[in-house]
Amino acid sequence: MLLVVGIFNSNYLGPLGISIATASAAPIMLVALGQSMVLNIGSIDLSNAAISLFGAILLALALPPMGVGALIGVLLLLTVIGAINGAILAYTHVPSFALTLGTLGILQTAALVTSGSETIYVTENRELVTSLYNTKMLSIPLTFWLGVIVAVAYWVLLRLTVIGQTMTAIGKNESGALLSALPTKRAKIVAFAISGFTGGLAGLVIVSQAGSASASGLGSALLLPGIAAALVGGTSISGGLTNPLNIIFGALTVAFVPIAIQAIGFSAQAQSLVYGVFIIVVVALTTTRTRGLVIK
Repeated sequence: MLLVVGIFNSNYLGPLGISIATASAAPIMLVALGQSMVLNIGSIDLSNAAISLFGAILLALALPPMGVGALIGVLLLLTVIGAINGAILAYTHVPSFALTLGTLGILQTAALVTSGSETIYVTENRELVTSLYNTKMLSIPLTFWLGVIVAVAYWVLLRLTVIGQTMTAIGKNESGALLSALPTKRAKIVAFAISGFTGGLAGLVIVSQAGSASASGLGSALLLPGIAAALVGGTSISGGLTNPLNIIFGALTVAFVPIAIQAIGFSAQAQSLVYGVFIIVVVALTTTRTRGLVIK
């Protein structure tokens, strides 16, 4: 894709193009990282993008009077929302698709009510978040590097901790995990709490980039790109297989698709069609296929 774009318009591969692509990839990456942790246990979180948007609105409202306290408070609240999703799943056995679809509707309504269906602009203490977007390292904004740090932390969690390995065991064979007396309920709660927390970080990135938040603004369409980036990054839709480091490249791929479509010269009307076809093809090509693996 980089090669094709370079042929048609090399300007997109310069420092400005890299900055735009990585800035676009940052919120997608964070949503995808949270999604991958839930997919890894064999579930799905349809609400984590809505958590991001709701968090962005809360942050935009709370940042002027509370400053740094707003960042901490919003992240804690969204982590709790994710944990509640996980607890309901673990103790009631409601399918995650139905559960988080309901949570999605609740959070979308909460975002509309909280914002009054208007754009909330950050006036005071704006520099606390906008500096993450305006400060660049190697032409890449700190918002993207934040996602990279989170990806490394989640890789360590999954590979080197008991709770992380329990999550993977649930995704591979939940019955076997139960028979092995692993703390499956706790692992599910932690996985959804992580999804909520990472969604909160995506909300922070949204506000840092736009300097505002609204129920229909930047970040309102993160759900499908987030899932696509997780799948393109090699996360199994059936559970038990993910690598957070690969999701960095999954998010870059998904974020770069609209840029590539524009560089090649497709009309605005055709971009959604090409984007959808590309995602289907890339997911089909990158899905891991092993003997005995069931794709649901």
